[in-house]
Amino acid sequence: MQLHFQNIAFKFLKLDMKAIIAATILGVAMMFISIVVKNKKTTLTLAAIFLLVLLGVNIWEVMATKKGSFTPEFKNMLLISRDGLWFNTLMTGCSLLYILLVGKEVLKVGSYVAEYFALIFFILCGVYLLTSYNNLLILFIGIEIISIPQYILAGSDKRNLKSSEAALKYFLMGSFSTGILLMGITLLYGSSGSFDLSRLNFVHESSSTMMAVCGVLFMMIAFAFKVSAAPMHLWTPDVYDGAPTPFTAYMATIVKAAAFFAFIKIFQNVFGAMSSHWMMILAIITAATLLIGNVTAVFQQSVKRMLAYSSIAQAGFMLFAVLSNNYIAFQGIFIYAVAYSVATIGVFSVLMKLKDYTYDGFNGLAKKEPMLAFVTTIFLLSLAGIPLTGGFMAKYYMLQAALTQGQLFWLVIFGLLMAAISAYYYFRVIIAMYFKTGTPELTGPVTVSDKLMLAITCILVILLGVAPQLFLNGI
Repeated sequence: MQLHFQNIAFKFLKLDMKAIIAATILGVAMMFISIVVKNKKTTLTLAAIFLLVLLGVNIWEVMATKKGSFTPEFKNMLLISRDGLWFNTLMTGCSLLYILLVGKEVLKVGSYVAEYFALIFFILCGVYLLTSYNNLLILFIGIEIISIPQYILAGSDKRNLKSSEAALKYFLMGSFSTGILLMGITLLYGSSGSFDLSRLNFVHESSSTMMAVCGVLFMMIAFAFKVSAAPMHLWTPDVYDGAPTPFTAYMATIVKAAAFFAFIKIFQNVFGAMSSHWMMILAIITAATLLIGNVTAVFQQSVKRMLAYSSIAQAGFMLFAVLSNNYIAFQGIFIYAVAYSVATIGVFSVLMKLKDYTYDGFNGLAKKEPMLAFVTTIFLLSLAGIPLTGGFMAKYYMLQAALTQGQLFWLVIFGLLMAAISAYYYFRVIIAMYFKTGTPELTGPVTVSDKLMLAITCILVILLGVAPQLFLNGI
């Protein structure tokens, strides 16, 4: 028996997909913990420890992989690269930050706390697949692994009808987009005779067929739904608003960033040579996403709903990376994913401490809790793209990539105009905190550990703005 376990351990050490296996094992372990451990705080502590272990596995994989190397696994259906492993590490780090900032609020959602954290580990398993897929079937499996747990988390607050409505709406729309994705995969298979990305036969402009072009367009529509790009964005405000706020913070950040990585990977590496067939369509989708996200956010009265439309607008900027098809865009998605995730999780963690989610709920927060007001200001400045914050460098990389591409100057100008509009609804919260009178009601006391974690998150946002290369050293 001992020899058998030694053999299993040895095989695990030799595999280049350790994080995928580890995330699955830890997710299953969290489900078993729900049987043994009944104390919610103990469950939260174990979840944080498990995520720390998973982060260690990610770092181990990055350190063991050479730059520029590609290792096929699972009969070439996975292609492990240092770039993908580094993205996994960053997203796992953001997930750990999420647990430390928002974990206490997760405990209030319902009774199945361990199961909620187990679903987050399964989502991370899907994230790891999306960064390493080399086969259309693995792409489909990865998307479903990150989607199905989200449907469950969206409807986890059984006491709230809006949560059930959000789950149903998300499930129905998600199933519809899955059908579109499968149709695209089918057409690509019919055109190439293979699901393997390296064997697709339309990688050159002259070899692309009408079936292949239709397959690419179907996949673009499916990905547009996953990243909440217009006009496939209609589910986003209702789902984000109705889902429990702690899970909205995760759905809008790490999950969306992983979908973008998968989006960029296939459109740059496989569909890049036939960009003339999809470039203008995606450019129009990008412009529509920026316009609808920013303009609609201006008219929202709920900060949570404003952040939902803000996430649509941020998706518009991330679409620049798909359009640009160059190395600057590839670097930029790393910076954008981390900057957007950290700042958004930070804003949501402050929002959850308030009883009133409207703008009026923030009135006078600077006088009652100056620390909360200060960090919220930094997070919002980052989302608005103000210099010396991570959000500024993220938008800079996106716009620079589009300018380098050479055909998107009009879209860059439009993006700058939309960024100016976004400053209005972000600064509206800042004005409420510092220049309006009121007594905001908090859900509970702000502890020293809360302030410490918010301070660390704030430092990360600023560090991303002044030294973004630190977050690119792994690629």
